[in-house]
Amino acid sequence: MSVRIRLRRIGKNPKKRPHFRITVFQSSRGRDSKFIEEFGFYNPVSGEVKIDKERLDYWVSKGAQVSETIKSLAKKAKKE
Repeated sequence: MSVRIRLRRIGKNPKKRPHFRITVFQSSRGRDSKFIEEFGFYNPVSGEVKIDKERLDYWVSKGAQVSETIKSLAKKAKKE
């Protein structure tokens, strides 16, 4: 099973106020489909980023592929 870490869009009105959760998916699944685990949050409007770094490191050690967006958000979260 190929696993990927990427964003999942949530929110009541996603066109005007998007919110994203950082989740672990099977690589064959769609953006808003069933996920394996959820361990972070990203709000692009306010710029707020929360990532459980221990879980991110765990999944990367197990061979999960990290999307480019998540890599940049992880760097941003480390700076804060």
